Amino acid sequence: MSDSTERRQFFQAAHIPNLICVVRIVLVWPIVVALVDGRYAFALGLILVAGASDGLDGFLAKRFNWQSRLGGLLDPLADKLLLVSVFVALSMTGLVPLWLTAVVIIRDLVIVSGGVVYQWLVEPVQPEPSVASKINTGIQLLYVLAVIGHRTSGMPPPEFLTISGAAVFVTSTVSGLDYVVRWSGRAIRLRG
Repeated sequence: MSDSTERRQFFQAAHIPNLICVVRIVLVWPIVVALVDGRYAFALGLILVAGASDGLDGFLAKRFNWQSRLGGLLDPLADKLLLVSVFVALSMTGLVPLWLTAVVIIRDLVIVSGGVVYQWLVEPVQPEPSVASKINTGIQLLYVLAVIGHRTSGMPPPEFLTISGAAVFVTSTVSGLDYVVRWSGRAIRLRG
């Protein structure tokens, strides 16, 4: 095999994690439609497929060093688009309180707005999810899976939904503030 052929194959293979992210983004619409239509078991299955794809693209990117700036932007975008859309759909059906969905959306808007301002005034943003953000994403996912699971099978019990909903509120607030403090401090140091 020639050197140029090997480079072409590597280049194409290196895009696999990005393509998986795009598939996850494409899954958002059928998930939302299924939730709004009350096909909760189907929506749950699609969410699990999306979650598995998230793990797969992360594994491939790290294992084979197929990481890219595009992937660094696509992956959190796919995660946030999925979670925010599911929260909105579940609020539309009355399964998630509107105020909790508002907290999730406001957190993401603050982070994205801050990223745009940072990019514009300071330097290009390099996506760096914090530990608080990763915990928040996990808690949000756990909560929506619990809400849908409760709707389809009665499990987990309502007390779990209350506790995990409170955890979404706390982790969304803490991780949002964490981003504001970290990136503001970084901007002040670089511009100061």
